Amino acid sequence: MKPHVISGGCLCGAVRYEVTGPPANITHCHCADCRRSSGAPFVTWATFRRGAFKLLTGLPKGLRWAGRWRTFCPYCGTPLTFLTRPDAPEIHVTVCSFDDPASVTPCNHAWIEDRLRWIRLVDSLPRYGQRGLPHSA
Repeated sequence: MKPHVISGGCLCGAVRYEVTGPPANITHCHCADCRRSSGAPFVTWATFRRGAFKLLTGLPKGLRWAGRWRTFCPYCGTPLTFLTRPDAPEIHVTVCSFDDPASVTPCNHAWIEDRLRWIRLVDSLPRYGQRGLPHSA
């Protein structure tokens, strides 16, 4: 049986990657750090086993912030990955850097208390706060 492979990369094509296996979670993150690092009202992340992620071309630039590690293309700035800590067993990959972002479907909203007030959530996805606890807002 052929393994499930997701390909992706940055806007300019300098960084390309593959991830093998299905994502463990796909979430819309509304935290202030994700907003600032992406320039968007929220970021949609797919979570994979760290060993499933493989760079094919290019070398992303890394930024350590608040104990976490984010990577992005050093040329065009596309956000690519996120680690909760340097030795994290999971890697979070920006869904919109996938070649086919429509191939996955988000399953929740996280850090909902940081959501911008003008974002109106009209879906029925579960909503979680900063500590992963259900949130009713």
